[in-house]
Amino acid sequence: MHILVTRPEPAAERTASALLARGHDVWKLPLMQVEPVAAELSGGWGGVIITSANAPAAIAKNSVRDSLLTLPLFAVGERSADAARSAGFTAVTSAGGSVRDLVRLLRQRKADASAPLLYLAGEDRAADLVGELAANGIAAEMRVVYRAVAAPFPDELVAALESGDVQAVLHFSRRSADNYLAGAREAGVTEQAVAVRHYCLSAQVAEPLEAAGAKRVTVAPRPEEAALIELLPLSPA
Repeated sequence: MHILVTRPEPAAERTASALLARGHDVWKLPLMQVEPVAAELSGGWGGVIITSANAPAAIAKNSVRDSLLTLPLFAVGERSADAARSAGFTAVTSAGGSVRDLVRLLRQRKADASAPLLYLAGEDRAADLVGELAANGIAAEMRVVYRAVAAPFPDELVAALESGDVQAVLHFSRRSADNYLAGAREAGVTEQAVAVRHYCLSAQVAEPLEAAGAKRVTVAPRPEEAALIELLPLSPA
C-alpha cells in the first residue's frame, strides 16, 4: 500500500519507519509545520501538564525552562512522556493515552494541592482540559507554547491524487484532517482526496473527513500511533 503521511517532522520520520517495517511504500509530505510561540511561563506552579509531544521542545528557549524541568510533569500518553524526558524533565508520569485518563490521574494524585498546574498547550486544542480539571477541583492555567502552520498541496501531491498513486492517508489530529481537506479544495482535487482510504487516530479526527464525503474511514481502537498503524494490513514479502 502506498501511504501518505502528512504529520510534521520528527514525528513523520518515526511513523514512516514503522510503516516501512510493515512493507508499505511511504510518502512523507508534512502539511503542517510546528513552530514555538513566545509565552510567559513564570509562576508558582505545582506541576506541568502536556497533551502533545510538541510541547516540551517548544519551550526550549524560554527563560524559565530550567525551573520548569524540576517540576513533576503529567503527560497524556507515552509519546508525549518520552518527549518530555528527552527535553530534560525527570519526574514524568504518563496517563496512558487520553485527556480523560489524564484528568483521572491528576484527580488521584491531588496534583493541585500546593499550587496550580501549568498546561503547556498548542494553539488548537480538541478539549477544554483546564475546564475539565476545574470541574474536578483541580486548579490549572493554560499557556499556548506552539502552533501548527498549514502548508498548501504541492504539485506532486495533486498529481499523485489525480493518478490514483496515493492509496491511503494517516491522520493524527483533527487539525491535520482539516488541513488535508482545505489543501485539496484549494488544489481542486477534493473528490480524489476523499476517495482514498483514511486511517484516523480517533473518531473526532475522522469527523471532518466523513462530513466531506469520505466513505473508507477507519478509526484506531485506541488514540495511539501503534494502534493506528496496526490497522493497516501487512504487505506480503
